[in-house]
Amino acid sequence: MPDIILAATKRSEHGSRPSGRLRRSGLVPAVVYGLGADPVPVTVPARELGHVLAGESGANTLISLDVEGESILTLTRQIQRHPTRGEFLHVDFVRIRRDTAVTAEIPVHLIGEPIGVKDGGLLEQSLFHLTIEAKPADIPVAIEIDVTELQIGDQLHVSSLPLAAGVVALHEADAVVAQVAAPRTGGALAAGESEAAEQSGPVAAAEGSGEAE
Repeated sequence: MPDIILAATKRSEHGSRPSGRLRRSGLVPAVVYGLGADPVPVTVPARELGHVLAGESGANTLISLDVEGESILTLTRQIQRHPTRGEFLHVDFVRIRRDTAVTAEIPVHLIGEPIGVKDGGLLEQSLFHLTIEAKPADIPVAIEIDVTELQIGDQLHVSSLPLAAGVVALHEADAVVAQVAAPRTGGALAAGESEAAEQSGPVAAAEGSGEAE
């Protein structure tokens, strides 16, 4: 997938008032940093940035910032939005190199219905995003896992994820991604409720007689 080119303009004004004026004019205050270079405050068009982040790769989209004629390869990080309106408040762009691995988070999607669910079990997903390390061009859009063969009691661990060559998961190998839990039995629940009622009955009666006195 080719890089997305996004125009950026250097900015000299800082603070809440200048930032507010920029947002009202359709621009997003941002900063470019990383690779040992000095941070560069810039602005980018809010609408175009929104289109980029709404794409398949989201925040892991490779963006070539055109900063007044200078092309800088980046990834978006620390995306700040207004809590109610959802508009962009500020964005950090981190400089990257094509030949150097970076850290990224990708979504984990479970595909299919497990055998254990058909037998009455419950599919539980523990890990919804996977933190990985890979070269920029090797960052996958997502990890899709076929769970159709999981039976009741089976667990899927990070060590068994189908990662491509060059992609490393930054989690413990035995971390649980998903599992099929045994169904809860209605009888056991009813027995527990009955026992709780028996234990609370005498106490309630004693409190009632005390009030009557």
